[in-house]
Amino acid sequence: MIHARAVLAGLLLCSGGAQAAGFALIEQNASGLGNAYAGQGAVAEDASTIFFNPAGLTKLPGRQLVLAGNFIRPSAKFDDQGSSAALLQAGGGEGGDAGGLGFSPNFYYAMDIQPDLKFGLGVNAPFGLKTEYDRDWIGRFHAVTSDLMTVNVNPTLAWRVNDRWSAGIGLDAQYIHAKLTNMTNYSALIYQATGNPVAGVEGLARVKGDDWSWGYNLGVLFEPVKDTRVGLSYRSRVKYTLDGTVAFSDRPALLEPYLPDGDVTAKVTLPDSWSLSLFHKLSERIDLLADVTWTHWALFKDLTVVRDGGTVLSTTPEHWDNVWRYSVGLNYHASDALTWRFGVAFDQSPVSESYRTPRIPDEDRTWLALGMQYRFAKYGRVDVGYAHLFVPDAPINGGSLGTGYLVGEYDDAVDIFSLQYTHTF
Repeated sequence: MIHARAVLAGLLLCSGGAQAAGFALIEQNASGLGNAYAGQGAVAEDASTIFFNPAGLTKLPGRQLVLAGNFIRPSAKFDDQGSSAALLQAGGGEGGDAGGLGFSPNFYYAMDIQPDLKFGLGVNAPFGLKTEYDRDWIGRFHAVTSDLMTVNVNPTLAWRVNDRWSAGIGLDAQYIHAKLTNMTNYSALIYQATGNPVAGVEGLARVKGDDWSWGYNLGVLFEPVKDTRVGLSYRSRVKYTLDGTVAFSDRPALLEPYLPDGDVTAKVTLPDSWSLSLFHKLSERIDLLADVTWTHWALFKDLTVVRDGGTVLSTTPEHWDNVWRYSVGLNYHASDALTWRFGVAFDQSPVSESYRTPRIPDEDRTWLALGMQYRFAKYGRVDVGYAHLFVPDAPINGGSLGTGYLVGEYDDAVDIFSLQYTHTF
């Protein structure tokens, strides 16, 4: 059962070249990308504040619609430095570039209920990515495809308490879908069962699962003096029980009792996070933004997978770490119509070298970002942003006789391009 367990244990460990800590996605608008998302819980510039700090809705005039799209291109290339093939199997190549172009859309709408009470609705993707290796690579018994998607529907309310204080609360209805594949070493299992060394027998194992769950987000916004805002926001953890199936292609009849297709479940808790944000207007032309965010990835201690009848199929330790993200940004208002944005950030990875796998070749990353906003009409504006994420080489060394041992390092990088239209009614 080693390889069935390996497939299932990786169900949610598909972060690959994720853009924020673990497999979180911070790409929730284009207006913040040029600042490397610094100060997003305090800037309250448009309705995307629903995600970063719902209290910021009280700073928006009238009704507002935000439509944004984020093109995310992670790169994850494995450099083999002495890997060994799996038992009774041929070796393979380095897998190609496991990254690929992804697209994450955002939708936000805000409106007045009363002069000091705002309603907002956001639709976004707070977690997810896709990675894919060549099917004949040296690590094919560890991973081939990992695909994770979430959709979050986030209605919110915000109340302006007085001229200095605002508060906001939101409900998160969140859907998750995961798919994971890898090749299974049937030769090793045949040898284990019969003692007969039949080489080169393998097939694709596939796991799919999904679930709906609930969470919430809270925020306060404080303006101690004119032109300075401080935001504190919290997004709750979300607990899932993914229901799905496991299936094995090209499986020899001999192995059907040992590797049956069937229903499986996996419980997982996606992390909560806190953010403290600052927005300060230095002058008529220059804004300063800053942010620090803590994410509770240590909740991800292990992944236990069970079959439909309740039998535990596997328990895999993960030992992820809590992480911090730090960012600073600058806006330069070149004219009434044009604003330039700049930002840098440092984003810690929750994955330690000891627990790095080809599904999670994750490392710390440094952001360099720039963007532009153009207000072409009184009620309409466009934002464009770009960021490049620098990622240090990520060593990997692990495996088993049945899957082969991967020894080498990953060369990772990420490019992000975002576009947004904001309309105020």
